[in-house]
Amino acid sequence: MTTAITPYRSELGTGRDGFTQLLRAEWTKFRSVRGWVIGTLVGALLIVGLAALTGANSECGMQLDPNGPSLACPPPPTGPGGEWVTDSFYFVHQPLAGNGSLTVRVTSLTGLYSTHGAAQPAAGPATAGMTPGVQPWSKAGIIIKASTKQGSAYAAMMVTGTHGVRMQWDFTGDKAGLAGTVSAASPRWLRLTRAGDVISGYDSADGTHWTRVGTVTLTGLPSTAQGGLFAASPGYSVTKNSLGGSSATGGPTLATGVFDQAARQGAWSAGSWAGTDIQGGPGAMDSVLSASAQGFTQADGRYTVSGSGDIAPATGDGAPRAIQQALAGTFVGLVVMVVIGVMFITTEYRRGLIRTTLTASPRRGRTLAAKAIVAGAVIFAASLVATAIAIPLGEHLLRQNGNPIEPVSLLTGARIVVGTAALLAVAAVLALAVGTLLRRSAGAVAAVIAGIVLPYLHAVLSGVLPVGAEEWLVRVTPAAGFAIQQSTPQYAQVTASYTPAAGYFPLGPWAGFAVLCAWAALAMTLAVVLLRRRDA
Repeated sequence: MTTAITPYRSELGTGRDGFTQLLRAEWTKFRSVRGWVIGTLVGALLIVGLAALTGANSECGMQLDPNGPSLACPPPPTGPGGEWVTDSFYFVHQPLAGNGSLTVRVTSLTGLYSTHGAAQPAAGPATAGMTPGVQPWSKAGIIIKASTKQGSAYAAMMVTGTHGVRMQWDFTGDKAGLAGTVSAASPRWLRLTRAGDVISGYDSADGTHWTRVGTVTLTGLPSTAQGGLFAASPGYSVTKNSLGGSSATGGPTLATGVFDQAARQGAWSAGSWAGTDIQGGPGAMDSVLSASAQGFTQADGRYTVSGSGDIAPATGDGAPRAIQQALAGTFVGLVVMVVIGVMFITTEYRRGLIRTTLTASPRRGRTLAAKAIVAGAVIFAASLVATAIAIPLGEHLLRQNGNPIEPVSLLTGARIVVGTAALLAVAAVLALAVGTLLRRSAGAVAAVIAGIVLPYLHAVLSGVLPVGAEEWLVRVTPAAGFAIQQSTPQYAQVTASYTPAAGYFPLGPWAGFAVLCAWAALAMTLAVVLLRRRDA
């Protein structure tokens, strides 16, 4: 008699099910070692704790003199989009009660540089001792503005020191017109037209042939706006790097524009022009000359307008960003997470457990991938919670101490929270890969810190190398990942210290994070290759 034998079939699936079990095994290892769990919690607590410490010990609200007032840190003006802005200039204006246009010819733009820094002369005219020279973003032209209140909506056509004709609006908008500098031999005609909330800007090299530079809508522009001539010139700063640090010198500047052939059409006031020095806000006197240096004259149809300051987005120069202060603990938290990432693999080498692991799962690449996923996921989750607590907590304490809180959009805030957690997770995966390559904890930790922490510190603190070299450090090394925390964009129309020390990175947030990911992917690839080729 023949008996049919049914072959045994395991109820356990293969492929994905097998990898899921491998993930479970690595997760069990991670949570079974108290040191790794405690280390992850310590890293997260450091992020939160340093945010609280930084917010509670900020300079704003403190009494530098026991008998004096608390240090005040008023916020800059806020623009139509909610961003911080600089809005200081000299404005020669009249009411425009409806639709209309303004046309002028600009025949000259000259300027002066301060040689005595931010301090005004103790005696004599405010321009005493200033040196002739035009700041590249000095500007003079025509403007239609919702009001003379700082931060109100506007659209302007202007000539600039070295950037040709520009149309700018609502502080962040900028569009190029005719190139070249203005002079009596090469004047520029400018025109602004208003139709409701819509403002159009035009330029011309001869006053006959006009080109439209741009058209913008100023939402909520009142029926009666202010329009006229203006001049502004942002302060300048020169930074010198030296061994162990850097120093900056600078001061206010003055721009003077000469206009003629002014022509108005539409609902303009029949009255005379009024001159207003729009000035104020935190640190305004550091970059704006006193009112006595500014003003306008009018004779025989010719207008000469002198102004100091700028109409532009505010940069981080002079005031740390609230989010950067709240995330001061990221740096220390990253070091802790790197140590955990390294120990997650080197501990098995040190105790000889790696042989058991690879015997149970001979597919070594898959084993390393499981370790990377577990370590990355755990650290991402812990860091996400820590960052989500640190930012509002730090901002709350900063606000209590009188610090201005930088307005940040919801999407930017979400990117910083999630991106910071991802930064720490990818750094841990990179550390895991380096630990696999070196199989020694101390050497692996030192290598990762040298690749991430040292370039970041060098770019932010040292000032030993030129700015260009420092920027390359955070462009091509894993330290580029810190760009994910950048909260304020760079503006082409604003001259500022766009360096990591000021919170700016040469790569965009996701581009910088991609560089870190590329390093982690390269290290993981090398680790898999070596893990397959050599004995455990």
